[in-house]
Amino acid sequence: MIYTTKIVDRLVGRNAELFARAIAEYSSAEARYPYLRILVSMIEQAHPEWNQTPQKDRQIAHLIERMAPQLLDFEEVVEVVRVRDEERGFFRGT
Repeated sequence: MIYTTKIVDRLVGRNAELFARAIAEYSSAEARYPYLRILVSMIEQAHPEWNQTPQKDRQIAHLIERMAPQLLDFEEVVEVVRVRDEERGFFRGT
């Protein structure tokens, strides 16, 4: 298959980009939530160094925004990252 766009982040990959665009097709935040968690997990595995940054939630949301331009809400993604970190005890209170 030939793609007309370049990969946004080679460590995350094309499949993650396609996944992000597919997530955007769900109509409600509740329907998108579990899939956004999976996508965030994929990005965290590709970029373990981001776990040390104070703005990790915004950094991941920015990458997802670039992967699926104007399709997913930035603040919704930020909230998913924060919830995941709080559940794991990593929340820094930024």
